[in-house]
Amino acid sequence: MKVLVVKRDKLGDLLLATPMLAHLRASRPQAQIHLLANDYNAWVVDGNADIDRRRVYRRVRHAGRISLSAAWDTLLTNLALRRERYDWVIVANGEESPRAIERGLAVRGARCVAYCDQPARYPRLSDPLPVQPQAHEMDRMLGMLRPLGIAPPQAPLHPKYVLPADAAAFATRWLAERGLQAGRYVVLGLGARRAKKQPSTQQILRWSAHFRAAWGLDTVFMWTPGKSDNPLYPGDDEVAQPVLDAQSPIIHPFRGPIREALGLIWSARVSLFPDSGLMHFAAASPGGVLGFFAETEVSPSPVHWAPRGVHADWLEAGKSVSELEDAQIYARLERLLA
Repeated sequence: MKVLVVKRDKLGDLLLATPMLAHLRASRPQAQIHLLANDYNAWVVDGNADIDRRRVYRRVRHAGRISLSAAWDTLLTNLALRRERYDWVIVANGEESPRAIERGLAVRGARCVAYCDQPARYPRLSDPLPVQPQAHEMDRMLGMLRPLGIAPPQAPLHPKYVLPADAAAFATRWLAERGLQAGRYVVLGLGARRAKKQPSTQQILRWSAHFRAAWGLDTVFMWTPGKSDNPLYPGDDEVAQPVLDAQSPIIHPFRGPIREALGLIWSARVSLFPDSGLMHFAAASPGGVLGFFAETEVSPSPVHWAPRGVHADWLEAGKSVSELEDAQIYARLERLLA
């Protein structure tokens, strides 16, 4: 059996699909499992042993611009994929995605699985699945294996990321330059790009002081580089600046690429992140994560996007993370640290 999984979403979305890949491998060990991902997210599965072959396509439309060369590459990729003669094509999106479904159908596999609300829109879709509005994204991905005769796993599965050696080496150097040791600091990140999901400056300063006083842990303060009005990759430089202005000796700022950030997260005692891709990566790290959600009646909810991992927990605020009581934070961290 030859299976192609199509995943065109963001970094955290692909990470949440890794349990499905692992369950597919365990249930059909003789199958050939290929993954089609884009040039933005494909690196998430570097070194993943559950994938026999990874194919990468360039995004045709990016930041409102169309690349003719990428469109040509897509055509060639589709022709190559058709020659593979896949038995199954799984369009791994938790909700209906017309673009993703069209990409999956373009492969012309014998069977194609996708979530959709109106199957009549896709007459060539052999296995349409009803969207599960109350299911977590990771469970939605696992549910896509049912048409293949694969039931959900009996034991819990968690997202998996293989930290590359260069990211681990960077963390070792960076920590040594600042007199820090692996496992002796907390990573505290922004990363949500929305103020209501981020801890306030005063919370960051209070929490960092508590981490040092209660547990002897310094804080590595992490945020997304860039200005908030950047149309391509909005960042959190303006939000981070007041924390930097405080010049706390126990807060060590890190503003850098995501792969280097992951090296620091993997060496942390524990991490704290708002709902974001980094939150999901931290949930897969040895130290785990405490995630933050807010105003979930109009924003992504932990019902769908809570962090999943051996050491993962989350808190939900009414309107803003700034409403959360310090005691709540410390109590949840005590459990994770234990």
